[in-house]
Amino acid sequence: MALVPYEEGGGWAARQLHSPSATFRFASRTIRLQQDWRRPGGAAVAVVLCAYLEMEGIDLRDRSVIELGAGTGLLGIVVTLLGKGFFVVFHVLLSPLGARVTITDRAAALEFLESNVQANLPPELRPRAVVKELTWGKDLDNFPPGAFDFILGADIVYLEETFAELLQTLEHLCSDQTVILLSCRIRYDRDLKFLKMLRDRFSVYEVHYDSSKDVHIYKAQRGSRKDDF
Repeated sequence: MALVPYEEGGGWAARQLHSPSATFRFASRTIRLQQDWRRPGGAAVAVVLCAYLEMEGIDLRDRSVIELGAGTGLLGIVVTLLGKGFFVVFHVLLSPLGARVTITDRAAALEFLESNVQANLPPELRPRAVVKELTWGKDLDNFPPGAFDFILGADIVYLEETFAELLQTLEHLCSDQTVILLSCRIRYDRDLKFLKMLRDRFSVYEVHYDSSKDVHIYKAQRGSRKDDF
């Protein structure tokens, strides 16, 4: 699935989404995304999750991360940038130690997504980010079960007919230690229905709310404990 462009009223965010390109600043870098308003892929809700990850200083180094429904690729790009690091022994730089990021969407979105990812990552980080096809509930054999430390999604909760497949995908990708972070707007009753379905399978907590954009970030994990990152 991909991000759905959505913004109430006008203003900067609406202009960004209707433009053929958009510019953002994260991880001390300028990120320029190409986007097509006629196709899914707006980054409005992803911005909030990107800002949260950077603001909280969540350590992504040497972590395995997967993004679902990547759209323009903003979130996956930012995670790769935030997760960069290096092994240093005796003050000698040896080898890169960074997040291993899998950025997923449906097949039709991959060429556009790959272009944005390659254009916005420095050469040394490009091998750390892999763009891969994932249709929820259908391509799970291509992903090892429980292999990811973080599962991220921005504005992927909007079509009720996909809820069961999304939950199936989350359960497949999760281990007991995996942290799920979902950034979303609660627009309709059906969105609350998804949260209820999620709580039936995971412990779910709201960890951030951006009142200016009306965007919630939920953290989900297996089990009953409320772990720190």
